[in-house]
Amino acid sequence: QVQLVESGGGLVQPGGSLRLSCAASGSIFSIKAMGWYRQAPGKQRELVATIPSDGRTNYADSVKGRFTISTDNAKRTVYLQMNSLKPEDTAVYYCNARITIPTLTRFRQDDYWGQGTQVTVSS
Repeated sequence: QVQLVESGGGLVQPGGSLRLSCAASGSIFSIKAMGWYRQAPGKQRELVATIPSDGRTNYADSVKGRFTISTDNAKRTVYLQMNSLKPEDTAVYYCNARITIPTLTRFRQDDYWGQGTQVTVSS
């Protein structure tokens, strides 16, 4: 019913930049928040940045000043601009969205995840 499709990952040298995109599609009534999480090998998934519908952004301390999250509400798309990338940013990045969908009897809000996109920072 709802799909989150990510793009933009890849291999980049330290100090470089990448831009991730995630587009939501399907039977969507509203989107309460969107965000990015990441999971490095052997580690738990962690929050990178979130942006609720009111536009107030939230960042992990490790990415503040280097990453910027933004949305295009008309396109139901969230972006993550990543600058000054470091090797420790290497991870699979997952898009997340809290979405309300219509059902036959009511509206239902759930968290949805993308398939993940690999970001590798290495020289």
